[in-house]
Amino acid sequence: MIEYVFLAGGIAGAGWLLRRKHRARVAAGPVPGIPGMARHPAGQGRWKPGRVYAEEGEARWVPWRGAALPLPGARATGLRVPSIKEGISINPGSRIVTCTYDGGGSIEIAVMPLDVRELLEAVPQAESST
Repeated sequence: MIEYVFLAGGIAGAGWLLRRKHRARVAAGPVPGIPGMARHPAGQGRWKPGRVYAEEGEARWVPWRGAALPLPGARATGLRVPSIKEGISINPGSRIVTCTYDGGGSIEIAVMPLDVRELLEAVPQAESST
């Protein structure tokens, strides 16, 4: 019986800590940028977490660790769902936007479906030549 009392106390304490942390996040306000994972160049290397910022018409990728990568003249060239293999490294429910930018560079950015529209506003789609 005493185990149940300690278990209930532990659950109540954990709930209090989680609620406190949630309130602190809400009070801090929204974080700028679009969260996601990216790999540069597209199709190579590891997926790295970070954020896409679109300020003054120029997009840039800022990984959690490492230097920011400016994306001058970036254009979205493709949108797809992750493969099974990619779904192990990134959220399988995300969408991958392939982008090219001036200088011949390319990057793949994986974002959640609700963030795709915001990303496509920051990195407009390339005109198709049909």
